[in-house]
Amino acid sequence: MSNTTLARRGAVALALALAALPASDTLSAKQQAIPLIASFMAASDMPRLNAALNQGLDAGMTISEAKEILVQLYAYAGFPKSLNALGELLQVVDARKQRGIQDAPGREPSRPVPTGDELLAVGTANQTKISGAPVKNAVTDFTPVINQFLQAHLFGDIFERDNLDWQSRELATVGALAATPGVEAQLRSHMRASMRVGLSAAQLRQLTQVLAERGDAGAAKRASEALTQALAAASGG
Repeated sequence: MSNTTLARRGAVALALALAALPASDTLSAKQQAIPLIASFMAASDMPRLNAALNQGLDAGMTISEAKEILVQLYAYAGFPKSLNALGELLQVVDARKQRGIQDAPGREPSRPVPTGDELLAVGTANQTKISGAPVKNAVTDFTPVINQFLQAHLFGDIFERDNLDWQSRELATVGALAATPGVEAQLRSHMRASMRVGLSAAQLRQLTQVLAERGDAGAAKRASEALTQALAAASGG
């Protein structure tokens, strides 16, 4: 059986499985593209990143939203991968313009990000909401500055930018972490965070299916295991 036939059968199976989910518990087409974009960015898989960016833009993702996903992910995958991915997005947008496709530019954040002590306070509040409790553990006690950077920069400078909602930010984070071996603890944490910002267990199961059918098998396996463990923890199991 050819790879093309297998891929088609897999796509049909995925569509049937997703059709069985209630509409309120499914990811939109745009949301489905986000973890794919993130995982291919984290893996430096430029051909598949190119396809996923086109998929997202075709589904109504604005250029601003695509930029914001790739900018945020430098905090999880590093500046070099973020810069390379933004370069790929630029090529995608230019190629689409040449084909006569005018993608919506989107918008910039609607309010200025605070600075100084206010930024740290806002970032700490955002971190606490997303984490479910104030973050304090052996690592942050051992190196307090890392938590200050997380609070002021990641959860302050980045998460205060409201041109991308928190659900989209968590879908991107989960996608990138799933593609990165060795960060399973952080992946589990962000599966739980995804539910705190309003994503349902069914939507997160769909995310793992999307990764399995259209992404990388290893990333899908890590995401599925993390979700199972996160749900068990949430139910006290």
